[in-house]
This record gives sequence, structure tokens and C-alpha cells, in this order.
Amino acid sequence: MRLAVCCFLALSLPAQSPQFRPVNESLSVREGIRLDIQGKTTEARTAFQKAIDTASTPAAKANAERAMAMSWAFDGNCQKTTEYEDKVIDYWKTQEQTAPDRAFYQEGEMADEAARVCLDAGDLDAAYKLYNEGHDLGTKEPNISAGRKDLWDFRWEHAQARIAARRGNTAEAARHVAAAKSILDDMKQKDPQLYSQQVNFLPYLTGYVALYRGDYKAALQDFQEANQNDPFIQALIGQTYEKLGDKAKAEEAYRKAAAEVRGHNPPAAYVHRLTKEKLSAS
Repeated sequence: MRLAVCCFLALSLPAQSPQFRPVNESLSVREGIRLDIQGKTTEARTAFQKAIDTASTPAAKANAERAMAMSWAFDGNCQKTTEYEDKVIDYWKTQEQTAPDRAFYQEGEMADEAARVCLDAGDLDAAYKLYNEGHDLGTKEPNISAGRKDLWDFRWEHAQARIAARRGNTAEAARHVAAAKSILDDMKQKDPQLYSQQVNFLPYLTGYVALYRGDYKAALQDFQEANQNDPFIQALIGQTYEKLGDKAKAEEAYRKAAAEVRGHNPPAAYVHRLTKEKLSAS
């Protein structure tokens, strides 16, 4: 999932917790985000490096490092994204004693963000390792609530299902989908509010698995039950129509995704890369 990753909390940087975001957001970070969205990733990283070098606090530096990680995501660079997310994780480790409720959660979030980038870039082994790390870090939170424990378990099963699907292991993917559904049922009882947020990621999961097992009609049906305002879902719909041989509808979905994509996060990075490739070839 930053899923949203992982895919579940696709936050626009630096829209983070008030405790993590500097009071005066770095102008260099803002400029870097603007440049990344314009496709000027090399120039963006110059801006982010300036923000890192001039950060007045460890939190501000970590904020800039997270932005740098996402800049590399815009180029689909799994290794460099992970390198900078690790720096942010190191910052949050310094906060474990004073803010354990935030620190362990953010550590898991950063690992999941890197995992999502690696999965979208096709580095399945790195994605598996990082999603596993994200789960382990997140669940180390002292006195973790039952709902939040379910959240991390759901994200891990969701991730394993997608990775298995990408590897062509249909049976394994199906087992993880079933496990994810079971965890959601448990979450519904333990934390209904969290369940209402996470259940929306189920048709994304089932559609994703169907897409990679070659059942394109089932994938399209599931994606059409997911959030239609999500550019990442529109990108997946475009890929599905392309597999079905409907170039016109594929292009329509890609254009919608490109027009609506916002944020500075793994899903946005993937949509920018994919739609640029697809629309430039049309």
C-alpha cells in the first residue's frame, strides 16, 4: 500500500503530520515538487539538495529527503528512492522514545513508499523486502491498536498479492487476496472508521491481480468499482483497455489520468511516467 504506499496513504509531499512538517515549508522543496511535476527531475533534485543542505532542523531535513526520494520515484529509480527513504526512517528512529505513536508508523510508511516505487519499477525482490520491512516496522509500535495492527497486516497481504500476480503465481496471489479480505472483515469489527477507508482498496487489489493473470474483463470490472477519481486507477483502466485491444478507450483513460494526477508520491510518479510514455506514442 504510501496501501499508499504504499498505496494506502498517498500523501502529497510535504502534506504530512503537523509534528513533522516545518512551520515554514522550504521554498526549495516547493520548487522541486513543481519541477518534478513538469518532468524536470534533474533540476528538481538540485532544489531538493539545497533544501537538505540548508535545513534548520532534523525534521526539515527529513522532509526534504523524503521529497528527494519521491523525485527519484518520478524517474522510476527504486535504488535511489530507497536510499533517501532510509534516511527518513533514520530520522524517525530518533523519535521513537518521545513520539512512538508517530515514529513507528512513519517508519513503516517510508518503507512502504519505497516498496511501491520498486514494485511499479518492476524490481519485485526489492519491493517484497521493503513491504516486509514496512510491516515489521509499523507493527513495532508499542500498544498498537487492533485496528492499526490489522491495517499493517492488510497492507502486507495486499502487497504480497500484487507481487505474486506480477510473478505470474496466480494461486499464491489468490491466497493473499483471500487473507486481505479476511483481515478487512476483522477490521470492520475492530475499527469501522479505518475499515471504511481501506475497503476501497479491495477492488484495486482484485483488479490488479486479474490484470496480471490475463483476465482483462474481470480486471476492468473491478477497476470500475474502485475510486474513479484516482488517476492511478484510471491509468490501470488504460492499461486494461490496451490489453483488450481498445486503443481509443485506453487513450481516453490515460488522458484522464494525466489531466487529474496531483501530488508528489509513488502513485503520482508512476502515472506521470506511464501517461507520458503512452500519450507520446499515440
